[in-house]
Amino acid sequence: MRKTEDGKLEILVYGTSVICASCINAPSSEETASWLQSLLSRKYGDQIHVRYINMQKPANDEEKAFVHRMIVEDLWYPLVLIQDEIVTEGNPNLKKIFKKLDQLGILPIDK
Repeated sequence: MRKTEDGKLEILVYGTSVICASCINAPSSEETASWLQSLLSRKYGDQIHVRYINMQKPANDEEKAFVHRMIVEDLWYPLVLIQDEIVTEGNPNLKKIFKKLDQLGILPIDK
């Protein structure tokens, strides 16, 4: 399982800070990552870390390779990646994200 140094499950959100012209009233990918982190923190506590990756400034070869794949395959962003699997692209589908987290054994916190 892809985890951060402090043991949290890492969810990657690829995109750009620029909102696409056809995405009227949609938040940027960066805003989506922030919103997703907030939502998942409320539901799952500190088990998850959402990391935003700017497609225009990938930090390493792995990120560059994935950005290239997104371009070649014409994938939509924001793109949510969990455990190297594309879970949702475009407007994030929370049901798909929750289903993947459930499959990984990530349990919601008790309120």
